[in-house]
Amino acid sequence: MAKGYLIPVLHCHLPYVHHPDYDDFLEEDWFYEAVSETYVPLLHVLERLEADGVPFALTLSFSPTLCEMLSNDLLQRRCVRYLERRVELAEKEIGRTEGGPFSEAARLYHRRYREVHRTYAERYDRKLLRGFAELAQRGSIELIGSAATHALLPLLDTSEGKRAQVAVGLRNFEKHFGGRPGGFWLPECAYGPGIDDILAEFGLQYFFVDTHGVLLAEPRPRFGVFAPLATPAGVLAFGRDVESSRQVWSADEGYPGAPEYREFYRDLGYDAELEYLRPYLHADGVHRYLGFKYHRITGDVPLDRKEPYRPGDATARAEAHAEHFVKHRVDQVSRLHRATGLDPVIVAPYDAELFGHWWLEGLQFLESVFRRAAVRDELACVTPGHYLRDRRDRRPGAAQAGRPALSTWGDRGYFEVWVNGSNDWIYPRLHAAEAGMVQAAVSMPAAEGLTGRALDQCARELMLAQSSDWPFLMSVGTARDYAVRRFKDLMGRFDDLFGQVRAGKIDKGRLETYEWLDDAFPEMDYTVFRKNQHGPHSSAG
Repeated sequence: MAKGYLIPVLHCHLPYVHHPDYDDFLEEDWFYEAVSETYVPLLHVLERLEADGVPFALTLSFSPTLCEMLSNDLLQRRCVRYLERRVELAEKEIGRTEGGPFSEAARLYHRRYREVHRTYAERYDRKLLRGFAELAQRGSIELIGSAATHALLPLLDTSEGKRAQVAVGLRNFEKHFGGRPGGFWLPECAYGPGIDDILAEFGLQYFFVDTHGVLLAEPRPRFGVFAPLATPAGVLAFGRDVESSRQVWSADEGYPGAPEYREFYRDLGYDAELEYLRPYLHADGVHRYLGFKYHRITGDVPLDRKEPYRPGDATARAEAHAEHFVKHRVDQVSRLHRATGLDPVIVAPYDAELFGHWWLEGLQFLESVFRRAAVRDELACVTPGHYLRDRRDRRPGAAQAGRPALSTWGDRGYFEVWVNGSNDWIYPRLHAAEAGMVQAAVSMPAAEGLTGRALDQCARELMLAQSSDWPFLMSVGTARDYAVRRFKDLMGRFDDLFGQVRAGKIDKGRLETYEWLDDAFPEMDYTVFRKNQHGPHSSAG
């Protein structure tokens, strides 16, 4: 009999980056890289485990913005083009590296890109979400919902705005996957007072918070994060486990920093001659990452002193790390079981893009974790749905009640990544626009024609601007200029259209242009900002 439970969770998210006005756009590469290096290879891992009859359980959240990108015809076609170019380059690389220290890695990339292209473009005809939906229908994975555009709900200014993010997110989940999810991923695990009440309104059963969100709950929970916390609204909060997170995430102790693993920051796109790379670069012809990385981490040495990457050594290290991870989870649950009599639950949530994209061998590690856990009697991998359905049979009763503490899983545990001197200027604009949408939804509850379309587009522009990604990128300095420009463009379109609505005169041409540029959530209904219009059985929900 199992003495404890492991709940692995992968959060799949990208901000909505879509630029039909350009033939290629640098930041759209984020999407193509994630598809080719994380999402398709992850699907391969899960299908392989299923085909081999290995019992596994994985909880996946696909943010609605990512779902919209994965379903966008233009981005799908461009992704196929991206993969075709990578396959072509991989074929050239086999010849160029033959007999040298990089030949094994070149063959690896050729094999991977061909497999990804075959799966994405042929087997699933670019409809990648279908593969995950089919796995969920067979019970192999559990899919959960999230807020529409990855907005930090506690930083929104009105209860109507928070409900609107949840309502549109759940409607989007239903569109892509059918039905309603049992659980919800709070963007950035950001919890604030009243969030559980909103989730309860929509009939959700559980959500996730960072460790201190549970440990600092009022009253303090007896079992900490090793049992779910029943919030006052009746929705359960699962807290992130520190040990399993540190072993994967920590810059000092985490597995991805091992010297055998592939070095992310040294790339063919900067090492090779421009003339050779030109067919695979953007129109500006500037050096950029191409995904072909031939060196290993090696150690704390400059990039030009990195040693050649040896895939066989990296695979062996991933297997060893998986064995270490599972052993520590078994030891952890056994220790907790002896101390408390509880069958503890270990919640291990991660950003999906860590696996495959940043940490190439991460998906090998994940597959090996599932295979090794499957033969251990002391540890069972489960989803929250599995855990809650079996809860009545668990001894002793692990029910613990409390109100989670204000928290995020961002640096230092609170909100300073998203609210600081680099980005705080965005919030007065966001809050004013949010108040405007709430007022418009009340004063114009049934606008039709161009006015209705303009208000729907206003809601779309505002929600896209509310994404947590823009202040994050401004704060960390990565793609800061793009984040600032993207935010200003979205809010500029909102201000323009909202002003036209107030003036009673809609410029149809400009409206159509904005609908073309920012086309996510075609089902958007601006009345979602109206109070008490969002319950699980309402048309807005």
